[in-house]
Amino acid sequence: MGTITISVDNEIERKFREVAIRVHGKRKGALGEATTEALNLWVKEKMQEEISRTALILMEKEYDLGGRHYRTREDLHGRLTSVD
Repeated sequence: MGTITISVDNEIERKFREVAIRVHGKRKGALGEATTEALNLWVKEKMQEEISRTALILMEKEYDLGGRHYRTREDLHGRLTSVD
């Protein structure tokens, strides 16, 4: 388990501690659990933003998917219509 020492705005710290106590209680390790949960959410959000950016870049590339190689729906599905 890692240790991180950070400095945050006093107001944010106060609010974070209040919410952490409401959610996790006032027991030992509750603040650490809340911090881990918050960091995990932040990491997931940033990873999703990166995935979205990559997807947009790929969408902006114009891929040539080829032309239409059939004349009728039957040609597309390999159905032969015979007139007997």
